[in-house]
Amino acid sequence: MAENGASAKRTSDDPGDVSAHPEGVPCWVDAQLSDVEAGKRFYGELFGWTFTESAGEPAGEPAGGPPGVSVWARLDGEPVAALVRKTDGRMPTVWSVYFHTPDAAALAERIRAGGGQVVTPPHPVGGLGTTALAADPDGAVFALWQPAGHPGFGRRHEPGTFTWAELYTRDTEAANAFYGDLFHDALFGPDAAPDFGRAPVSSVFPAQMPPHFLVHFLVGDVEAALGTVARLGGRVRVPPFETSYGGVAVVSDDQGASFALLQR
Repeated sequence: MAENGASAKRTSDDPGDVSAHPEGVPCWVDAQLSDVEAGKRFYGELFGWTFTESAGEPAGEPAGGPPGVSVWARLDGEPVAALVRKTDGRMPTVWSVYFHTPDAAALAERIRAGGGQVVTPPHPVGGLGTTALAADPDGAVFALWQPAGHPGFGRRHEPGTFTWAELYTRDTEAANAFYGDLFHDALFGPDAAPDFGRAPVSSVFPAQMPPHFLVHFLVGDVEAALGTVARLGGRVRVPPFETSYGGVAVVSDDQGASFALLQR
């Protein structure tokens, strides 16, 4: 882990090194934004992130679309997310979750066989790794990451970092079957400690909301964080509610990218 802002070398025992975990562990997140500078101001103040420009280093380029990465977000010197400049204004303004895999091509074939869709086939991203964009049978979009030079999160499960991904879907039993087949050890194995759940869309959102993944960031005080979101121009989409994994509020940033705040 980082100490005094310097990056420390990770080992396979470091919980931030998701490459040491089973296939299907969430290992990276990014936000597709029109205005990355505005994103830096918003998330820098909300989570205490600092930012490293992409030039000359592996800066968050595991994106489902064409390379267009702008900055890596860091907490105490360790990478925690990326803010990606949208290459097409018609692209959605969203947070995306990436699942670790040792073999993106093989996983893509299993996704197709399970009734899902490969939106963007596996392709290398410099020396960082291999990525792909996929959708499950219900249409929820997610990404794959086969690491090389960039293993994924340097920090997670800490305030200001990724801590959970919730899939809001129309059919939780079908979702459990699909993802359970893809990521059995990560979700249901004897040593599983999943940070990926499934819930009906209608439990939180209007029934017409499309199935989607909602990225959660840990905070120490949800109410205080909601005040910061509002002050920075964001919106509260769903007021705080209780779940089996903690207290959650759904918000969006000042450009419309939705995410959740989780207090445990």
